[in-house]
Amino acid sequence: MVIVFALVALAVLAVVAVLHWYVWRRLVRDTTRGPGPARRAGTAVFVAGPVLMVAALVAERSGAPFALQRALAWPGFLWMALALYLLLAVVAGEAVRPLLRRFPVRRARAAAPVPEPETVPAGEPADGPGPDARAPAHGPGPDGPERAEAPGPTRRLFVSRVVAGAAATTAVATVGLGTHGVLRGPRVKRVTVPLARLPRAAHGFRIAVVSDIHLGPVLGRSFAQRVVDTVNATQPDLIAVVGDLVDGSVKDLGPAAAPLAGLTARHGAYFVTGNHEYFSGAEQWVEEVRTLGLHPLQNARTELPHFDLAGVNDLQGESEGQGPDFDRALDGRDPARACVLLAHQPVQIHEAVRHGVDLQLSGHTHGGQLWPGSLIAAAANPTVAGLDRYGDTQLYVSRGAGAWGPPTRVGAPSDVTVIELAAARA
Repeated sequence: MVIVFALVALAVLAVVAVLHWYVWRRLVRDTTRGPGPARRAGTAVFVAGPVLMVAALVAERSGAPFALQRALAWPGFLWMALALYLLLAVVAGEAVRPLLRRFPVRRARAAAPVPEPETVPAGEPADGPGPDARAPAHGPGPDGPERAEAPGPTRRLFVSRVVAGAAATTAVATVGLGTHGVLRGPRVKRVTVPLARLPRAAHGFRIAVVSDIHLGPVLGRSFAQRVVDTVNATQPDLIAVVGDLVDGSVKDLGPAAAPLAGLTARHGAYFVTGNHEYFSGAEQWVEEVRTLGLHPLQNARTELPHFDLAGVNDLQGESEGQGPDFDRALDGRDPARACVLLAHQPVQIHEAVRHGVDLQLSGHTHGGQLWPGSLIAAAANPTVAGLDRYGDTQLYVSRGAGAWGPPTRVGAPSDVTVIELAAARA
């Protein structure tokens, strides 16, 4: 098993290296005349970037000292996003390159000295110099070119520089805007969901859904406070934190998660584990969020005044013998009451349908986070983001409040969703 993992890791690193070489070639080698300061600087960036990226990933997963994780995370994870969009922009530039080659490139020209009329020295025949006279040394003869071209960029170099400049500008702007969008905090999204079994008394009940906060070496305490303020400003009746709260241990991230104690809702705040909790010490985090005032639902159910609220563990918990148990969470309940289920991954919807759940609230996908990641997420999940229906069960998938890896989102803005439940016969 270890050998297989090592071979897969080497294959991935080889692909990453080849793709970086391709982008380096287009952005650095093809835009410089030869070895020099510009090429050396560009090469240094394309060596340091992937090294820092791999180091950041290894440090996070290996539990390296938190100070080291923080030092590596910003440059390493931002390079991950930048490298992706540099690659996409360079590939797009390949389609533009042949068109640009059709445009003429004007080269700078330096005027050669214009020959002055020759004077005839005294004593020489008026019809011209003697047979030993030499051609004037100051310029070409009358049949030669009048101007000599000065060195200028070749057509290939000109096109390479235009395409590279556009690609770099596009990639940097994309990553910059996407990072700003994450750091400013999630925006509120409101969705109305009618439930057939919801009584009229519960019409308008509001659940604030927040997922995938991903507190870690990049997003810390100030980000957690921003999320808490956003959630509380919606004045929800209930708060559902549906997994992937953290990327790290309680020891390292306990202070970052402390603002969650400020979450306020009339019927409380509830929590279920995500896959990243099982990379970070799930049992410790379940106890930690309990001390912060959240109610963990570990394959459990609670009866609220007008409907049942249930929660199941994430699928990753199976690796520790703590996987989801739908029978334990949902069997024996009153079938006349509506049921809302908290489950981190959308793929758990099929079990929810089998158990007659009315609404499942999930996260996990980040909406793809970095386009075209949404295409990959769509291949692995029944729903990537938003509200969908499976039989008599509805599924809502939040894009999440934070970000994993690069603190960047493109085409998948972060959100806190307020689900307003509606009685079908209100």
